Amino acid sequence: MAETVTPLGTTGPTSHLLTSLDPLLRAWLPRQRWFAGKGRPITGLTPVAATELLPPDGRLGLYHLLVRVDQPPAPGAAPHPGDCYQLLIGVREALPPRLAPALIGHVTDGPFAGRTVYDALYDPRPAEVLLEALRNGARIGDLRFGRDPRQEIRDGLVARLMTAEQSNSSVVYGDTFILKLLRRVVPGVNPDLELPLALAGEGCPRVPPPTAWLHAGPQDEPDGSYVLAVLQPFVSGAGDGWELALRELAKGEDFVAEARALGRATAEVHAALARALPTVTLGRAQLEQLVDGMTERLEAAVRAVPALLPYAPGLRSAYEALAALAAEGRTWTAQRVHGDLHLGQCLRSPSGRWSLIDFEGEPARPLAERRMPQPPVRDIAGMLRSFDYAAHSATSAAPDWAHSCRAAYCSGYAEVSGRDPRTDPVLLRAYETDKAVYEVVYEARHRPDWLPVPLSAIRRLAASEPI
Repeated sequence: MAETVTPLGTTGPTSHLLTSLDPLLRAWLPRQRWFAGKGRPITGLTPVAATELLPPDGRLGLYHLLVRVDQPPAPGAAPHPGDCYQLLIGVREALPPRLAPALIGHVTDGPFAGRTVYDALYDPRPAEVLLEALRNGARIGDLRFGRDPRQEIRDGLVARLMTAEQSNSSVVYGDTFILKLLRRVVPGVNPDLELPLALAGEGCPRVPPPTAWLHAGPQDEPDGSYVLAVLQPFVSGAGDGWELALRELAKGEDFVAEARALGRATAEVHAALARALPTVTLGRAQLEQLVDGMTERLEAAVRAVPALLPYAPGLRSAYEALAALAAEGRTWTAQRVHGDLHLGQCLRSPSGRWSLIDFEGEPARPLAERRMPQPPVRDIAGMLRSFDYAAHSATSAAPDWAHSCRAAYCSGYAEVSGRDPRTDPVLLRAYETDKAVYEVVYEARHRPDWLPVPLSAIRRLAASEPI
């Protein structure tokens, strides 16, 4: 079910700004890496909320916008009310050369005619305005800046935008904090704030605790408010697991010790989440619903990517085996999980300690689905697929490297949890199959050159080979 985009309010002369921005945003939005509606025309832009942060009477005006983007649905998809995007818009007479990459366009009419508008996150001063509001716990229009009073937020921290982002944007403040600004937003309790807060309450050191956050909408109606940004401590000098894995591959080194350490870190996070939030038992009815969803995704994928057709019976058998166990009365425990775990969501500090980040889940899935309890093996399957991707990203594919990493990760997980994921092969195969099917569709649509990577896993999973 699609989330409803609830209009909030406006402050300042923003209605004129939105009218002036309409043609510029229609051209600019599809070029952004975080824009989810690529390939479909924009048929309309509707304001959800607009807030003036700095009046345009000086050299810089600053506006916070939530804008619903109307587009025709993707082929085969149900009608959708439109995605809501968060924008921080700067207004200047002219852009200095250092801000050229941030250009949205030149306004030709309205009260801002003759001025230039741009993505203000590229500009240190607007980014510092956000940090000041977070430090002060400000409320500006519908924007509510909250914080953990036990953590200090110093002033004078220089802001810089991180450019290696995709579905969101991040700003680093003086190597002390990192602000993740969500781009595509939906109303409701966002797991990217909910889960790190719960883990902080459990004292889990594997996830940086939220320092401050930004909401829009009514404070007493969580389902109607938006989580817009989260500020967390920045792990200075850390490398993400994807880059580290590729580096070791390029040097011909194994990654076994790090994979085992990652398995231990994952198990620690799962244990803390199980303590902090409710767990449920998945019985026959719940498992049949789970299997039906996997089967439907497979059928849709086969229609979208004909290369899957020869493997469909073998892949379907992974789900049928899980349904058979459910019919025999087998149950599994489900809990809150990361939801989109892979090497790029893991950070290794200079001391060698691993942390997990980005608990938003798969952004394309509905928020209610992302917040549902799942068997922990869902995260494990995602990481196993990530090792496979890394191995096939090397100059020469390294399947033995991936196999060793996968085994070490499961062993590390077992060292903490007391249970090796490989001892539950039917559930693990079903989740890894579901993930690989998703990958095939994604690569066919966005990166056809990468399609052989998930297809190699499809062949293995369809043949029911062990890990």
